[in-house]
Amino acid sequence: MWSRYVALGDSQTEGLNDRHPDGTPRGWADRFAETLAATTSPELRYANLAVRGCRSKHVRHEQLPAALALKPDLATVAVGMNDVLRHDFDLLATARDIEETIAALAETGCTVLTMTFPDIARMLPVMSWLRPREVALNERVIDIAKRYDVAVLDVFPLEMCSDPRMWSHDRIHGSSEGHRRIAAGVAELVGLPGVDADWATLSPDTSRQSLVGVVRRDAWWAASFLVPWLARQVLRRSTGADVAKRPELTPVLPTPSGR
Repeated sequence: MWSRYVALGDSQTEGLNDRHPDGTPRGWADRFAETLAATTSPELRYANLAVRGCRSKHVRHEQLPAALALKPDLATVAVGMNDVLRHDFDLLATARDIEETIAALAETGCTVLTMTFPDIARMLPVMSWLRPREVALNERVIDIAKRYDVAVLDVFPLEMCSDPRMWSHDRIHGSSEGHRRIAAGVAELVGLPGVDADWATLSPDTSRQSLVGVVRRDAWWAASFLVPWLARQVLRRSTGADVAKRPELTPVLPTPSGR
């Protein structure tokens, strides 16, 4: 079905905190590529240009030219949360960068997929003040996708995203289970066979805390993880500072089952 898949984005697409057996980041994009190779696209070659900490302008100006040079017939674009989190967030500029990226890929005839961002007020009530920014950007992403006939995985309304089991210890990046479910959602979006139909449903979490406990936990998390993380973003160059983990199109190797 597809032979050349390129993933563009930030640390979520890179797969931070979800790891292959050798310790390298895995994430939903790797998992989706593995599903493609195991089903409709056995000859698939895959590149992942995502860079942790990057913003929409990095994807547009650095990842996009590299992606176009690889001539993909399938691409995923998921970026913008690092923009939302920054003090200098500019909705129009962020949306423009995302649109330019999607438009350039779509104009080649490539199938393009994107996604919205999970509801931060569900994930982290202490950060709910960022929700209006996120809602506005999600609306722009959906509008852009409609204009360019791009499929969107809309995770914003999903209740599962409020479940701590979806997130790793830093509460910023997905857990292995979270990445697995997002990969299943993307696979369902394109109609791959054998997808877990319940990917968006989690069994009840009996360990849920009281409201007071949740507020205390989130305040501790913000002090322990979010503030240092934001400080690191300010100190590094604004477009991201790391190298893509998989800059060239290479065959997709199977990962041992159960991971």
